[in-house]
Amino acid sequence: MKLNERKRAILAAIVETYIHTGEPVGSKLLAGKLGFNVSSATVRSDMAWLFEMGYLEQPHTSAGRVPSHLGYREYIDALMRPAALTTEERTEIDSLFNVRNPDPDKLLEDAAEALSGYTNCATVTSSITPKTVRIRRLELIAAGSNTVVILLIASNGIIRNKVCRVDFQVSDKLIDFFNKFANGRLGGMSIDEVSSAYLGAMSVNLGEYSRVFNPILTAIFELCREVSEGQYYVSGSAKLLEYGELNRLVRDLLLMLENRDSLQALFSTKGESQNFKIIIGKENQSMELSDSAVVMTGYEVDGAPAGTIGLIGPVRIDYARLIPHLEYFAQTLGELLTETLSRD
Repeated sequence: MKLNERKRAILAAIVETYIHTGEPVGSKLLAGKLGFNVSSATVRSDMAWLFEMGYLEQPHTSAGRVPSHLGYREYIDALMRPAALTTEERTEIDSLFNVRNPDPDKLLEDAAEALSGYTNCATVTSSITPKTVRIRRLELIAAGSNTVVILLIASNGIIRNKVCRVDFQVSDKLIDFFNKFANGRLGGMSIDEVSSAYLGAMSVNLGEYSRVFNPILTAIFELCREVSEGQYYVSGSAKLLEYGELNRLVRDLLLMLENRDSLQALFSTKGESQNFKIIIGKENQSMELSDSAVVMTGYEVDGAPAGTIGLIGPVRIDYARLIPHLEYFAQTLGELLTETLSRD
């Protein structure tokens, strides 16, 4: 059944009051908050109807009501009025990015930390790797008599490295040989095209050096997969411990945030719209998130989808405030990454 104007106003007022107080909302308090003349008895009657329809819940034996997950969904989809950011708020977000690190990975990591501090939520920033990204350079660097560091630089500015133990005595001659060989065959190649089969064929072409360099080729394959799969940076997980309503599942939630596969399932946006996505409580497929809200949006680099930035907090987070802040934050992050990568 469709909500009439008064029930819509009552539901919105209950959601917004509960978001700010964390306490069940009673009819007397609510009657004083509404913008039209209505008695507490009428409010009580409408609250009872909203309760019967599943928009409200009654915690314990309290006389007050709290929004259900259905109530939050109705509020977000139809009743919420996000406030435009003020000049001061934009300046405050801009100030979080005053230190511009030329490393895109570091910028994403710093962004997750800054957003967590700003919102008091756990935050996740992720990157996706377009199929156009190529290997710019590979470099083998001696790090000991039997140890090398493999450095991979991608065309989107991402840098990856891996330490590799080898069975041969590292020498300048072998290092120089491999660097020329690898860059001649892999330089300019799409990251997604670097398959185990292709590297196997390269190994055959190495002839007598095949056995010597096989561990390094395997490490190069792993580095290419890391770049292709993108990155996930989590910050502020401990802030979730501050919310009493998350106590039931907070341990499982913290473990989930340490699991890359779980993050990828939740925050991956490949093939999806870059618009806002809000998942409330039991709408989440993961049991660990059934008491939490996830708010995420995509960001763009040079006009193309580049990743996701998101918040995880209690269901009663201040959606009307956080959504415009997150939108501007994602826009600013995308602009800075575009500027950083254009310097290469």
